[in-house]
Amino acid sequence: MDVYQEALRYLESQHVPVVVEAETEALEEDVFQEEAVSCLLSPLLPESLDFPDTPTLCSPKEMLERRLVVLKGILETEEVYLRELETLLMPMKALRASAGTSQPVLSGRQVQTVFYQVPEIRDMHQSFYSGLKARLTEPGPEQDGEMNYAGFNLVVGDLFLKMVNQFGLYGGFIGNYVEAVEVVRKCTHSDPRFRTLAQSMMSSNGSSKTRTKYTFEALLYKPLDRVTKTTLVLHDLLKTTPEEHGDYTFLQEALRLSRSFLSGVNESSQCKREVMLSHSMRRKLMRDGFVVDASEGERSLRHLFLYTDLLLCTRNKPATRGKQEQYRFCWYLPLAGLKLRWVADQERSPDAHLRLHAIRTKMHLLCQQLRQHANRSRALAFAARSRKKLEQMELTLLTHSPVYTLELHSPSGKSHTLLLSSLYELEEWREVIDKLTKDDIETVPPDLLTLTSACVKLRMTQQPPLHSTHAEEDEKSLCGTLSVAVHSACGLQQPASLYVCVEVDGYEFYDKQAQTHSSVHSLNPHWDQELCFQVDGAQDLRVLCVSQSDGQDDTVLGKASLKLDSKVLNKRWRRRTLHLGQVEVTLSLKYCPHPLQLSSATAQQQPVFCVPIETLSRHEGVLVPHVVRCCVEEVERRGLDEVGIYRVSGTTSDIGTLKNAFNSSLREAVTRLRSADVNVVSGVLKLYFRELPEPLLPTKMFHSLARTLEIQDMNCRLVSMLSLLQSCPEPNRHTFLYLLHHLQRVSKMQDVNKMSLMNLATVFGPSLLRHPGLGHDGPTMDISREVVVQVQVVFCYLQCNNLPEAQTSLPHDTDAEDETTHV
Repeated sequence: MDVYQEALRYLESQHVPVVVEAETEALEEDVFQEEAVSCLLSPLLPESLDFPDTPTLCSPKEMLERRLVVLKGILETEEVYLRELETLLMPMKALRASAGTSQPVLSGRQVQTVFYQVPEIRDMHQSFYSGLKARLTEPGPEQDGEMNYAGFNLVVGDLFLKMVNQFGLYGGFIGNYVEAVEVVRKCTHSDPRFRTLAQSMMSSNGSSKTRTKYTFEALLYKPLDRVTKTTLVLHDLLKTTPEEHGDYTFLQEALRLSRSFLSGVNESSQCKREVMLSHSMRRKLMRDGFVVDASEGERSLRHLFLYTDLLLCTRNKPATRGKQEQYRFCWYLPLAGLKLRWVADQERSPDAHLRLHAIRTKMHLLCQQLRQHANRSRALAFAARSRKKLEQMELTLLTHSPVYTLELHSPSGKSHTLLLSSLYELEEWREVIDKLTKDDIETVPPDLLTLTSACVKLRMTQQPPLHSTHAEEDEKSLCGTLSVAVHSACGLQQPASLYVCVEVDGYEFYDKQAQTHSSVHSLNPHWDQELCFQVDGAQDLRVLCVSQSDGQDDTVLGKASLKLDSKVLNKRWRRRTLHLGQVEVTLSLKYCPHPLQLSSATAQQQPVFCVPIETLSRHEGVLVPHVVRCCVEEVERRGLDEVGIYRVSGTTSDIGTLKNAFNSSLREAVTRLRSADVNVVSGVLKLYFRELPEPLLPTKMFHSLARTLEIQDMNCRLVSMLSLLQSCPEPNRHTFLYLLHHLQRVSKMQDVNKMSLMNLATVFGPSLLRHPGLGHDGPTMDISREVVVQVQVVFCYLQCNNLPEAQTSLPHDTDAEDETTHV
């Protein structure tokens, strides 16, 4: 059990500030040493990246408070360890007695081999536990009216020194361990009686009534696991003990002896062989990669190793002169019972956004300089220095830009939070971890020293995924604007609200992922939403389809990866159909190569309200603005049977809040839309049309439409009105038709919602059509007559039974026939 992490979590629960202190001397043989310098993202100076050199020191009182918490954590883990040793020793007497019978389970020699030095190790730790418990439970004297902390006067260093001086017992256990395991494995396979015993050893969990089931081999591994953690325990205790404390000298000597013992263990010892798990399979490395570990409010780049039965988090110590590359242990979690929870992208703070933009700006300028000097002589030294700086800055971005969170929760209460910059990568980790946890493989506690040391050879991912490290001038990679129009999805077994996440690779100058808004609850969701990426060196496109449920975590329904080739993509749209598991997503791609300029750090979404509809439609790449479609879909989803829909007003403040959301973030607006009062949704739609600078039906058409009302024959009047509609700009015409079809569907429920065509025309007429005013050709008109014309024009259009269908998006399939990709 990781005592240090347990202590930190306890301090957090008690609201005690935790500070990681720098160690003055780093000992290479200590694989458990914690990082001394926190890599916090800080503001950039013009010429360099600044990071804090040392953490803030805590007061002596706070240090002693932490020391007491660490000691209590040690006591708790000692109690657990003693229960495990007692469980291991429980069958020893019975096995020894049976050895003298005619049908022994184990021979006398085998019993001696299996339990060699275990009773002595149990007695040693029992003595240590009793002494430590007695001293921790002694009441502290009162002083100056305040209870004196026990940690101020508590001396326990002699107990630790006494225990470490008996570590020779562990030396004998380690030397005998391989032979003991061989006996257990052999007898487990050959004797059903021993197999029953070896696979169902139970240990109580202290005060709780629950019991834990172990295999014999797992319990036999416990002493080997425990001795390798002694250095960590002593190291953490020494860090929280002031130099003037009476324990300091004792603990320093105990730490030296424990490190000496560990370094004396022969690295080629057979006890460091692979571990056989209870399902007759060996522990294997299944996946590894670089992730960001979020702990204590800090972010650190870590190398994560996923084995058959556990997750191991390490940090890499690069090779130095005369010393090989090493991995240092951070933490591990067994997969048995591990629960995963991933959180969708989190918004960065404005301060973090500006800092990241400053790094991206420097990277962009550095890349431009490298390209300018690429063909010059005597530029090798400059290129080498520049590439090294580029790698360092990209490494900083890799650490501080991820926004996707993967939470890991162990049944033991331990939890860790990982951050990833790619939802696709997060889903890959989640899929393989889920599969392994479902296999229900029992965890044999690892020899952390051996397992961590083996990472250098076992790893499959050698370096962090830095584009600048392996980037080459590839004529197939993309540099310019990549547009992805996400159209629709089908194949759902039941209605759902979906959004599509699109990711690209390449340099980190620009945001590399974007998402559509969430669709309405439907079997055939559609978006017709265009996502644009500024890319430099992009070669891969990743697409994920995600389901959203109220009050539940998002679920990835499927994913796919596409190779991007500049020779195939061009300035015309190319339509693709992707099969992502059960879901089929249709999208179109278009690529425009051009030199890149870095975007502004303060770039925001273009406003939606009070903007000409042609401008907004061009910006969104659609014919019907998203605000209109989203509001209409939401009203049709839950407002068609609402009495007085469009006539009853929503709360003004709520309408204003939703309007501001549409002006700042479409995804946020749609999320708010799903839970807003339906009259607020209808109010936002009316407000959008009312605030258009130019009405949806242009003012120049007002007098022409007014004259059509004089045509007596209804069919002739409608033909004339539809002919006038064809002269409207495309976004105006298709948005108007889209709204008319919607209002006709609303009126079909007039028996319930009490909204007839005339009622709807009365509500929308003044917003959709306006008199051009003074200074324009045509007769003047008083306000009452103007309202009559507005209402009658819309009413006539609503009475038309053969309205043309509205086209919501621009045609994106002007190129060759569809391509289908199965994933």
